[in-house]
Amino acid sequence: MNVHRRPATFTLGSLVLALCTSCGGGPGRTQAGNWESRMSTMLRVLERRYGIKDETVLRAMGKVRRHLYIPEPYRKMDSAYGDHPCPIGHNQTISQPFIVAYMTEKIAPKKGERVLEIGTGSGYQAAVLAELGATVYSIEIIPELAGHARTVLAAEGYGNVRVLTGDGYKGWPEHAPFDAIIVTCAPEEIPQALKDQLKEGGRMILPIGAGLQRLVICRKQNGKVAVKDDLHVRFVPMVHGEEK
Repeated sequence: MNVHRRPATFTLGSLVLALCTSCGGGPGRTQAGNWESRMSTMLRVLERRYGIKDETVLRAMGKVRRHLYIPEPYRKMDSAYGDHPCPIGHNQTISQPFIVAYMTEKIAPKKGERVLEIGTGSGYQAAVLAELGATVYSIEIIPELAGHARTVLAAEGYGNVRVLTGDGYKGWPEHAPFDAIIVTCAPEEIPQALKDQLKEGGRMILPIGAGLQRLVICRKQNGKVAVKDDLHVRFVPMVHGEEK
């Protein structure tokens, strides 16, 4: 998944440095490749180049060890925290850190909220949402990726994430309504099931279109979903599948 970059903003602030000093400790925290330094650089890029301002989002992304969510055959420490997507197998990618931070900032998940994610991928976006205190229900159509995500999320202690192998077009009605929905694959139009499962006053962000896509930000008001166009983006297509 690729996304057009926004102009540089170069904000100041000490949050990134504070995050860097709080990441150490615990089993597995020392690994070849100096991931903590690379994470610190990633956070600086998010804050200064892209203008991500929400301290809770930056703090969450400073705690989630991104490299662990990339399946081992594709894991390269020199690129895991880079300003670009990374392959995770099955013709899929883990999104560019900017787009993860941006989409998370736009839906502003709060502690205790129920968030539906369509397109679990490697589990990284779900981990960021969980780190913010949300209860996450995530759907992934590719069984191998769903299995990988379950394993790493459990190993990293995110018991507030449930992963379903299934068809994202159907949503997860058993756990609806959701305070927020985030979709990381592109349907040609907003699936009706997702509109129906969004809570009154809830918000949703997703890419729409084939080929040239646009990110849209939605809010449900009086039973209707208001849609606002945002960035031009490129995500993998959203496809139908069967629950397993």
